[in-house]
Amino acid sequence: MKTFRLQLRFLVPLIAVLVTASYLAVPFMDQVTLRWFSRDLNSRGTLVASALSDSVGEALIAGRPARLQPLFDRAVKDERLLAVGLCNADGLLLQSTAGFPATLGCAQAQVLAAQPEPWLALPGGAVHLGVHDVIGQPPPPPSPPLEQVSPASGLIPDTALARLGEAAAAIESPTSSPLLLGRLVLLQDMSFIERRSADTRRYLIGLIAALGLVIALITVVVAQLSWRGWVNGTRALMRGEGLLSPLLSGAASAPELAPLAADLRARLRDMEDEFRRSQGPEAEWTAERLRALLQTHLSGDQVIVVSNREPYIHEHADSGIVVKRPASGLVTAVEPVMRACSGTWIAHGSGSADRDVVDAGDRVLVPPGQDEYRLRRVWLSAEEEQGYYYGLANEGLWPLCHVAHVRPVFRESDWEAYKRVNQRFADAVVAEARSEDPVVLVQDYHFALLPAMVRERLPQATILTFWHIPWPNPESFGICPWRREILQGLLGSTILGFHTRFHCKNFIETVDRYLEARIEHEHSTIAFREKETLIESYPISIEWPSPEQAAGWASAAECRQRVVGRLGLPTDICLAVGVDRFDYTKGILERLNAVERLLEKRPEWVGRFVFVQVAAPTRSALEEYRSFQERIERVAERINQRFGRPGYQPVHLLATHHEHDAVTELYRAADICMVTSLHDGMNLVCKEFVAARDDLRGVLILSRFAGAARELSEALIVNPYHVEETADALHRAASMPPAEQRERMASLRGTVREFNVYRWAGRMLADAGRWRLRSRIEARVKRSQTG
Repeated sequence: MKTFRLQLRFLVPLIAVLVTASYLAVPFMDQVTLRWFSRDLNSRGTLVASALSDSVGEALIAGRPARLQPLFDRAVKDERLLAVGLCNADGLLLQSTAGFPATLGCAQAQVLAAQPEPWLALPGGAVHLGVHDVIGQPPPPPSPPLEQVSPASGLIPDTALARLGEAAAAIESPTSSPLLLGRLVLLQDMSFIERRSADTRRYLIGLIAALGLVIALITVVVAQLSWRGWVNGTRALMRGEGLLSPLLSGAASAPELAPLAADLRARLRDMEDEFRRSQGPEAEWTAERLRALLQTHLSGDQVIVVSNREPYIHEHADSGIVVKRPASGLVTAVEPVMRACSGTWIAHGSGSADRDVVDAGDRVLVPPGQDEYRLRRVWLSAEEEQGYYYGLANEGLWPLCHVAHVRPVFRESDWEAYKRVNQRFADAVVAEARSEDPVVLVQDYHFALLPAMVRERLPQATILTFWHIPWPNPESFGICPWRREILQGLLGSTILGFHTRFHCKNFIETVDRYLEARIEHEHSTIAFREKETLIESYPISIEWPSPEQAAGWASAAECRQRVVGRLGLPTDICLAVGVDRFDYTKGILERLNAVERLLEKRPEWVGRFVFVQVAAPTRSALEEYRSFQERIERVAERINQRFGRPGYQPVHLLATHHEHDAVTELYRAADICMVTSLHDGMNLVCKEFVAARDDLRGVLILSRFAGAARELSEALIVNPYHVEETADALHRAASMPPAEQRERMASLRGTVREFNVYRWAGRMLADAGRWRLRSRIEARVKRSQTG
């Protein structure tokens, strides 16, 4: 009885608070929901008006608003768009759809749209009213006044046609200022808001009821613990005794609870997976949000990055020591992460002046002048670099994983060098670690053995390995003589990431083929030698340009003028660009063949189309790369001889390294960007092009074999092996209307902005934080059992 009274003392105030919360929260949620959807309708109306504005402006200038009727009728087939009306600048209704209220005038619509709640009550229910200006160029003054337009006939008198014809000619004048041509009136259905508000109320009341039930149960448990004695209960829980210990650890002390413990662990994992899948588009990821995540999920934990390529290279020059940033997608993606978390980056010191700027521990602060993180350099001999980097990594693993039409080469001496260098970098990780459990981010195929080497010496470390290139199918990977050793090395990782789910599937199937391991396909985990590895996809991206960076860019017109002047191009050409390293996996030869085929099929583009290929030399010590570069140069010369003429050549091959600003200028000047990879993990060139086009112009042609094709579906997706298809895509891109370009580019930019490099890093680090927390809890429970 005493326990029951104690429980009532908790439950009665709780019930009163929950009832009050429900009474206050429901009206508030209705108001918030209404405001949210009203803002959404405003945004949606602006998007619809923007899509129609070009066609409406052209029709008004041409003096034929009647031809807009089919366009308006198609627009109102949308389930939420009820009616469309077109008013001229004087407030006269020119055109409208069937559902447009007869009693609604242009002046009344403009007054209603300016109100905080632009809603109009109709017999069928409330509608949202929006008025959007249609802007164009003014006709040259002076001119006679326009006659009255007949809204019934949709025709404009001849004098009005003359005025609008002069307005069309005046558009060409760069000095003319925009003029209001008319206004679009959009009526959108609001009935769905009430339905969703009702759903929200039901969900809220159900949530509060469920929350009350859970709190009531917790309250009952707390009351029981209070009655039995808080001190003894707390001490028992701290020692891992009682109910929680066998449930969490499956200890032999309570074998009858072992099935319940296993079921509980399975249910918790299912809930975690379901939660992760339920997360749709998140709030925008920024460096600040990434830092906040590091503070909450990895507070006080050290982050170490390991990669072959260093983010900054110091070279000797005539003017002294200069600093360069290498042309590498890996550096582009990872460097912003390190600037956000202020960790340590371990890389191969390859610059001629790298040794001159490091301290006694081979460390230097970077970026120069900002000193946001440490770069630890590892030195390799020429023989080690030849065997480890040029040999096994780039003559063996690179062509093997890209399934390129180049035979992989595997030498025993290269494998020995690869193992020695991986051990050297693992030693550097251990030396740089300030604790027993740092977070280690291992980058790419150069360090397949390093995770297991670090795991052996730092068992508590959280090792995230990201494989930046594709992973082939089991049959292809079986070519490698040391496939088992490479798989075992990678399974030393806590988390192993790939760009796409397809690559994850290939890796899991490869492990299933060649190793004895326990694979849980549902949760994408592999248990090997009592260690569990999560196999997950993390599509990599770029750092979205900040407003300050974008403000420093020259306009697209200025960039085009500079590029045209520097290359000596005709001013009215269609400019297509490609930006890659000289690599046989990038499809450079295939895009040159497509350019040649375009000029064959469409002679009208001869003299009007130019393709500029920026190709930074890479791995020139390898014969395959040297011969590939020579072949590209021969093909470019052949195309120029076939279709070139005095003052014009269709292909410009720029086989030099370009700094980031120069590449951005080229992106902003181009009409088309070609990314025709034959097989690629992600490819960041396409995302850099999209990020550079804040003018919403330009067309992206993207290979379906690049990982980015799964995200950037608004690009023109092509099979680069199919020359005809790629040539036709070039013609379509060169002929694409500006309105379609804007629509596609706006969608592409939204995707790249949302799924940026900070989101890529944030997802990996958040997963690492959860795994670290779980491992620490398990270790604490085990210690309490043995203590």
